[in-house]
Amino acid sequence: MRKEANLRTCKEGHTFYKSSDCPTCPICENQKVPNAEFLSELSAPARRALERENILSLIQLSGYSEKELLDLHGLGPSSIPKLRKALESAGLMLKK
Repeated sequence: MRKEANLRTCKEGHTFYKSSDCPTCPICENQKVPNAEFLSELSAPARRALERENILSLIQLSGYSEKELLDLHGLGPSSIPKLRKALESAGLMLKK
């Protein structure tokens, strides 16, 4: 049984249909450009999880352990290899 989609308008004035309670505007999300290149490799929920925690650089990311990152809502196991690869290319690693 699918929930019926409702017409919504975001604070920027975009109108869109959404069937979930998630307040995120898909139009605004598509227009966002990540500040850090490593963020562009991640899914939108994972990127938002890091942005919410103000983890915007690889140096900041290296201060977190895998467990701490996985505890963030929106960031799942499939993001960890991408983050490790980005850190490795900069000569960094996750906290033990």
